[in-house]
Amino acid sequence: MSTVQTPSVHDIGYGLEFKGWYDRLFPKDDSAARTAGHLAALHPDPAAGTVEFGVGTGRIALPLAALVGPVTGVDSSPEMLDGLRAALASRTDVEPVHGDIRTYRAERTAGLVYCVCGTLSMLLTPEEQQLAVRRAAGLLAPGGRLVVETHNRPAIHALHEGRSHATYFTPYPERGTGLQTHSTLLPENDLWHCSHIWYEADGSTRVGTELSRLTTPDEVDAYARAAGLVPESRSAGWGGEPYAERSPMFVCTYVKPGTGTASGPGASDAAAGGGEAA
Repeated sequence: MSTVQTPSVHDIGYGLEFKGWYDRLFPKDDSAARTAGHLAALHPDPAAGTVEFGVGTGRIALPLAALVGPVTGVDSSPEMLDGLRAALASRTDVEPVHGDIRTYRAERTAGLVYCVCGTLSMLLTPEEQQLAVRRAAGLLAPGGRLVVETHNRPAIHALHEGRSHATYFTPYPERGTGLQTHSTLLPENDLWHCSHIWYEADGSTRVGTELSRLTTPDEVDAYARAAGLVPESRSAGWGGEPYAERSPMFVCTYVKPGTGTASGPGASDAAAGGGEAA
């Protein structure tokens, strides 16, 4: 996919913060392959092209490209894109693009745009999140599908049990490894500040901090409708589990009305309701 150059790319520094150990937090494992499989099943037309907003080091894009063909991976972090290029080696089916998902443009449309693993939450205002959804909608061909996976505000609030601060530990499968998180809610702006300590089996540690804005499916649905998309489905995960407020993440899909509207669960109903998406 040919990219239309934008004047500048704003980088929040996430890639620099987690450089060298991001793949320890989010490994390219069976769960990534399963997510790619679900995205491939949601793709209305692989030949129409695929774009990932927030490609990172290619955890999802690499297995997805093996299933649907070339993927354009957009990320604002040079460090993340360096990791993706290293992972690609001699492969050419994922195109790393240094870009801002709020402003990214391309010369051709795509059949699938996806923004997963909490990337939308990295944008810290409703206006910025709306811009990213609007850009995704602009990239979609008629009948194309947008897929969003991000953090679920009610579940994160419940985790805190009424407190502004919480600390929790997540063990990883590899013996002696895990992630300790010191979590702070800043409810006036729906912000969530996390400081992480990663423990390696040899006793070494890495420290990183991130800030995100928590959302709900209703809020993302509103962004999508304002961008001319039709809400299609929402679930608690990639297996299609029913959405619940206790779900740590949620997955929502949206369809762009028009000729060749995407096939899949709920697509025909979504197409019939296209007039509501103005």
